[in-house]
Amino acid sequence: MPELPEVEALAGYLRQRAVGRRVDRLEVAAISALKTYDPPPGAVAGKTVCDARRHGKFLDVLLDDDLHLVVHLARAGWLHYREGFPSAAPLRPGKGPVALRVRLDDGSGFDLTEAGTQKSLAAYLVADPTTVPGVARLGPDALAVDQAGFAERLRSRRGQVKGVLTDQQVLAGVGNAYSDEILHAAKLSPFALTDRLTDEQLATLHAATRRVLGDAVERSLGQRAAELKAEKRSGLRVHARAGLPCPVCGDTVREVSFSDSSLQYCPGCQTGGKPLADRRLSRLVR
Repeated sequence: MPELPEVEALAGYLRQRAVGRRVDRLEVAAISALKTYDPPPGAVAGKTVCDARRHGKFLDVLLDDDLHLVVHLARAGWLHYREGFPSAAPLRPGKGPVALRVRLDDGSGFDLTEAGTQKSLAAYLVADPTTVPGVARLGPDALAVDQAGFAERLRSRRGQVKGVLTDQQVLAGVGNAYSDEILHAAKLSPFALTDRLTDEQLATLHAATRRVLGDAVERSLGQRAAELKAEKRSGLRVHARAGLPCPVCGDTVREVSFSDSSLQYCPGCQTGGKPLADRRLSRLVR
């Protein structure tokens, strides 16, 4: 799933390439992906792209007359910028991975695509991005909140720190991959309970959050959209690296699986050398 660094980089790329161009048309191939109907897709024709922003993991393409195309890429969505399209023919609904296509006046544009069968990509055409339900519920941005605010937000939800850190109502922008990386950098178990974290642990976790996300943003900015996934993978130390040696201590990176996701961690760095059992059975001291 694209998280804060990738969405920030996509917004930056659109600012460089698309701002100042007029929209020729917005084409919708996956009807279920467009969650709004007023204004209709045709309302963007002739509008100029003024800016691209980020709200948590939401991408916001701002057009003139205060019109916003707000997109959540979900688990398998992505943005592909095209310098040109193979055909001027409109997209055919239900054909291929493209959910929406934005054509610009110079012949370029971008596709919003989604792989797999679980279609969750969501796009909203609105006058105010805060009317998008997911945006309205966002907590403070994970890169903007200060240490005191960070500690207050995490302590506001009692639970395992991995789940609280990825709760978008607590903090906006952190997902499954970067939460694994942040907890590894902070040397915390993903099962640690937020109400048992000391002030020192929370300060360390806040610093790790800023460092991991900030470094990822710095690496990603300036990359083409097509290069961002590889750039993300190259910077990961534990996420998606189960069975490989930890680059910090050399212990084997382990995994805990859930029904629809998994987490990765290093026992040597995070749990005193003890492997975590299934989350429902683990009696590991937090």
